[in-house]
Amino acid sequence: MDRLDRSVYLRGVTDELTLTPAAERVLDVAGRLFYDNGIHAVGVESIASEAGVTKKTLYDRFGSKDALIACYLRRRDERWREHVVSVVEQRGRMTPARRLLLVFDALEEWIATENTRGCAFLNAQAELPDGTHPGREIIREQKLWMLDYLRALAREAGVRNPRKVATSLLVLLEGATVTAALGVVPGAVGNAKEVARQIVEG
Repeated sequence: MDRLDRSVYLRGVTDELTLTPAAERVLDVAGRLFYDNGIHAVGVESIASEAGVTKKTLYDRFGSKDALIACYLRRRDERWREHVVSVVEQRGRMTPARRLLLVFDALEEWIATENTRGCAFLNAQAELPDGTHPGREIIREQKLWMLDYLRALAREAGVRNPRKVATSLLVLLEGATVTAALGVVPGAVGNAKEVARQIVEG
């Protein structure tokens, strides 16, 4: 079976946001503050001040705090997808079944460097109860993308019932993310990967 076309799984995401330098500073600051402190705890005044711009500039570039939140989630989604695909492709000189399990390696690295307070998308979901908020659709798209990518890898690996396997692996990934953030189970991602290996090989 042919290897997955990397570009297919990044199409429409990478470089989607084209921003001015000032807007980039705002987005970088907002992303850090939103993730570290929570979306509702951070006001536009503190974001603008730390980014070295006026509130007017912030609103001129993004329109509203809700739009800025959506941009923050979209940019984080871009980085996550790039990271996952890069890990799978760069270390993918192995059997397709083992390549499928590399998503757990990608998650473990991401948690160590980017996800110290748990999944940014689940955190945001808890803070955005309004289903019409623009960030909610981005959160949903992020999870659906992961499921679709897992299905593609499972099909490439030739496993039986790739849809079911992908669903099981997504549940393991999400559970490991939450468990790792809580510190309840040491080596949560490694444990999830071992269960995933049994599913894939079975």
